Amino acid sequence: MNEDWRAVGQAIGERLDERGMTMTDLAGQAEVSLTTVRELVHVLSTRRRNPRTLSRISKALGWPEDHLQKVLRGGEVSTPDNDSETLEALRSELRSLRKRVEHLEQRLG
Repeated sequence: MNEDWRAVGQAIGERLDERGMTMTDLAGQAEVSLTTVRELVHVLSTRRRNPRTLSRISKALGWPEDHLQKVLRGGEVSTPDNDSETLEALRSELRSLRKRVEHLEQRLG
């Protein structure tokens, strides 16, 4: 089976930019290590990953759980096409933004 880890890294990197997230933000929200996120974004390791890792990252980025698995396999990717998935993606992004604002407010004291 062909696995396109570069496509996965590119998809994650682009989505981070779209959402204004850092790799640290993503690691925290997906509950995976920062090293794992870095390895995926920069294609530093193409070792087999637990499918749950890609699922968690997909969800943290507001995608369906199977999005990055499909990117990895070179298949067509789905986008949130119903209201509940879109709403959940927006809620997730709002939670992320709230955390970032709180963090900035604490730093500015």
